Amino acid sequence: MILQCSHITKSFLTDIILNDISFHINDNEKAAIVGINGSGKSTLLKIIMNELEADSGEVIISKDISIGYFAQNQEYNSGKSILDEMHGARPEVEELGRRLDQLSVQMDNTEGEGLEALIKQYDQARHRFEQLGGYSYESEITGVLKGLGFNEADFNQPVQSLSGGEKTRVALAMMLLKNPDLVILDEPANHLDMNSIQWLEGYLANYKGAVLVVAHDRYFLDKIATKIIELRQTKCSVFQGNYTEYSRKKQAAMEALMKQYLNQQAEIKHQEKVIAKLKSFNREKSIKRAESREKMLDKIERIDKPVEENTKMNLLFKPRIQSGNDVLSVKGLSKSYGSHQLFSDISFEIKRGEHVAIIGDNGTGKTTILKILMGMSEAGTDFSGQVKFGTNVQIAYYDQEHQVLHPEKTLFEEIQDTYPDMNNTQVRNVLAAFLFTNDDVFKQVKNLSGGERGRVSLAKLMLSDANFLLLDEPTNHLDIDSKEILEHAINNFEGTILYVSHDRYFINTTASRILNLTQQQMVNYPGNYDYYLEKKEDAERAQLSSTIQAASCDNTETSLAAGNKASWQQQKEEQARLRKIENELKKTETEIEKLETRNSEIDLQLSDPANGTNIQLLQELSKEHEANGNRLEELMEQWEALSDTL
Repeated sequence: MILQCSHITKSFLTDIILNDISFHINDNEKAAIVGINGSGKSTLLKIIMNELEADSGEVIISKDISIGYFAQNQEYNSGKSILDEMHGARPEVEELGRRLDQLSVQMDNTEGEGLEALIKQYDQARHRFEQLGGYSYESEITGVLKGLGFNEADFNQPVQSLSGGEKTRVALAMMLLKNPDLVILDEPANHLDMNSIQWLEGYLANYKGAVLVVAHDRYFLDKIATKIIELRQTKCSVFQGNYTEYSRKKQAAMEALMKQYLNQQAEIKHQEKVIAKLKSFNREKSIKRAESREKMLDKIERIDKPVEENTKMNLLFKPRIQSGNDVLSVKGLSKSYGSHQLFSDISFEIKRGEHVAIIGDNGTGKTTILKILMGMSEAGTDFSGQVKFGTNVQIAYYDQEHQVLHPEKTLFEEIQDTYPDMNNTQVRNVLAAFLFTNDDVFKQVKNLSGGERGRVSLAKLMLSDANFLLLDEPTNHLDIDSKEILEHAINNFEGTILYVSHDRYFINTTASRILNLTQQQMVNYPGNYDYYLEKKEDAERAQLSSTIQAASCDNTETSLAAGNKASWQQQKEEQARLRKIENELKKTETEIEKLETRNSEIDLQLSDPANGTNIQLLQELSKEHEANGNRLEELMEQWEALSDTL
């Protein structure tokens, strides 16, 4: 066990946020904290990190444990380049690298006893450098930065010139490269695209340390979590397993508790009837029996009725009229900003009743497509291609930036001005259905949180009675409960939906078709996200197989049909080339094994006391070990390149 929270309680003024919270994290365990917005998840992390003080309870951290903490919306400011900043993640590695270089130069210019001392220092430094992963540090930096969405061309950019989201990714990369014993992450996926989130999943799942994460991404939680810590109604419950297992166990526990409550209520009512009947007999014995039953009834430990928090939106999409079967036709759509081409000549159609998700990397133009369909600003007018809507299509748009909301208006005004036929009571009822009650309705839009703005936008969307919904990142800033309500509303919607999202669990639950915007083109996948992943992997395997076949049998059909001797000769040459690559691969593997064995032998010789006075031998062995290490790096790269070719 490396972390234990014991009876943590925290209040803000009169509001109890956390009450008697207890759980622990074991070595290498991957745990997730879940709960609705405002349940105290980030507060709990700040208490663990000693940024907030608990009212009572304690946080116990094992001795000599290093912790890496990634807070929400964390920006990283520095005048250094991204790459230079990453080199500072492990200062001991950087210092040891410089020390090894200095010692190497000194050994070349020293003899006698001084040389012996330098060799010992060099060997100790080299051993520590190897322990800290110094020889693979450069490749690790490259892997983490690329995994989080940076290209090598970005590495030399000054951190201070980056966008807010990019600075957040730099901060995340910096924290991961420090390799702490416990990684604590608060919404790490907020500024990552799908590929980066998928990379982070794999990184954390295989991380040789413990992880504690707060996240609303249920697909992410399914991939990495082995324990779920639920915060609900100020209390804490712990479930073993990933998010799906937690959801199933939680539902089963709620149903079991409700069953116990109903059974007890039935038994209480039965006993009360029996008692009343016995008393009605008005005889001494029956009255004594009634009193005995009353005493037994008083001793029963009453089960409280299980109740959910008042966090459930009442969301229902219902189209006023039905559209025609052909809802949308897009042909030859192209869009660029100056010399930067977003997408080119894309075409697709949407039929009535379809729920279609557009996915793709950040910056590929997904939101721009929705804005073109809505005719919004420059994006909606300056494009080429044809956009055609079908008969009786009525559109409503959900904007991820909520620009369709008016910052200076109150919530009440926002609804009433858009739907003037609604009376005051109707407006209040709608806002209450989206958890805005009492004086909340007079808050100005500009003072709302991201999640609150999302709920207002969903309320307006529901009131539109449209039959074609265009949604841009509708799950952003929503907690898990709200996401599930939105999913239910979408799945029960009789109209048509086209949406952009990076929430893979949401896509998996609601999409009947996926359009992947990649390399300026649109690729169609008829199915949900799991189907998309399966078909994408199949396509990648097929492409790899096709490439290999093409390499060995290029233009085979043409050569057979023509009976061309030259083509047959090309095939033979290509097969010979592939055999040569295979032989080179085997030779490389043999040399790698030989050098690794030799370095193990050198390690034994360097640590042998019998060689302690043989300065020349020790120096030669150290130089040979270093040369072998450099050669191994080259061979590893060579092996990787040959493997990719095959």
